[in-house]
Amino acid sequence: MERLGIEHVELTKAACTGAGVLQEKNLKMGDILNVRTFAMAEQMGLPIMVLCSTCQGVMSQANHRVKRDPEYLAEINKHLESEELEYKGTTTVKHLLWAIIEDIGLDKLKETFTRELTGMNMAPFYGCYMVRPSDALEFSSNPQRETSLEDLIQSVGSNVTDFAGKTACCGFPILFINQANSMKMVANHTGTAKDLGADAMVTPCPLCHLNLDGYQPKARRQVRGDKADLPVIHVPQLIGLAMGMSEKTLGLKKHIVSTKKIVRMAEALPAKV
Repeated sequence: MERLGIEHVELTKAACTGAGVLQEKNLKMGDILNVRTFAMAEQMGLPIMVLCSTCQGVMSQANHRVKRDPEYLAEINKHLESEELEYKGTTTVKHLLWAIIEDIGLDKLKETFTRELTGMNMAPFYGCYMVRPSDALEFSSNPQRETSLEDLIQSVGSNVTDFAGKTACCGFPILFINQANSMKMVANHTGTAKDLGADAMVTPCPLCHLNLDGYQPKARRQVRGDKADLPVIHVPQLIGLAMGMSEKTLGLKKHIVSTKKIVRMAEALPAKV
């Protein structure tokens, strides 16, 4: 964060967002949890930044609901009185990807790079929560968000391998209730991107990464009859590669699908002059 010029303050008492799962069972309870977090950030006078697009989507939807309905917000705030918290509706929630694009700027980001990842083909995978619902995500006033992942990939010097499934579900939400369909999603997304020439897939969502990387060997074997061969990396890892960080620092050795190929490609590139 320091290299990006971001001063961050950790919300140590924030709760889980519910990840959309709690919201399906009890929407109000999910909103209470998130409004509590909004109120804590509001007291500090700070916006919220997240590294997870599922958190981004769930929190944005909760914020959208309570800001549109003062009576509902008042009802939610009653549940926060025991902690002396009250949300007034001023907190903003922004994914790291959007913060980079909108607040830091790609030109400023490039100044932190020690190498350009030229000759590498990256497939963007947004997943569900970074692209819909567009009203809660404020796309009308921030149209650059629709291409933020492609713009980031190009900023590091890589080529964008576009494919139709980039805004589809990764399959994680149904993993434990319909694993067969979840495996089809994983195999189709990773297989299609690989067939189109991608060296790796980049996602802003840890849950998408978990499914597309962790279950790729099983999915590709069962659905396509081939091997898992597409590394899936998280947005900070892509940025870290361009900054010259080691694979150990970036946690790239801990992936299920080997990242050795893209690490070697990056390390073989000349340093920026």
